[in-house]
Amino acid sequence: MFNYFVLSLNKKEFKMNNRRKFLKTACKPIVLAALGIPLIEACSSEDDSSNTDIRNNNQSVQNSGRNQLEINLDDDRFKDLKQIGGWLNFTAENILLVRISDEEIRVFDNACPHQGARNRWSFDGSNFTCSNHNNSFSATCSGSLRCYEANLEGNILTIEF
Repeated sequence: MFNYFVLSLNKKEFKMNNRRKFLKTACKPIVLAALGIPLIEACSSEDDSSNTDIRNNNQSVQNSGRNQLEINLDDDRFKDLKQIGGWLNFTAENILLVRISDEEIRVFDNACPHQGARNRWSFDGSNFTCSNHNNSFSATCSGSLRCYEANLEGNILTIEF
């Protein structure tokens, strides 16, 4: 009888050890997979085209091989840049433009440094904010956003890439 009791305990202990071993080995990949999918999704560069997309028009935008871009600010599509503090996400050329002063418009790459999103931007007067993750980026050329050289002569903005 005693041997049967010990044998019965050993079977239960063996089953418990097998369960523990299974849970230790099987649960880790399941948990990592469940947590990894949102993490990978958060770092994707999804490009939602629901925002306004300004298309090229030979009369107001001239792009010579992506080395240089000329924009005529008299075009209605660029009316937001007429006032200081005005800004525009020019998705057709993948750039953010912000009017700093009467003589200066700063131009940035519109790809979020964190996630690569190009059309989820807002501007509060000094910082661009990507709504994918709500991180803010300074509108200075020393910030995280890639800044392009821009020259404003009259109503013609020339951007060097």
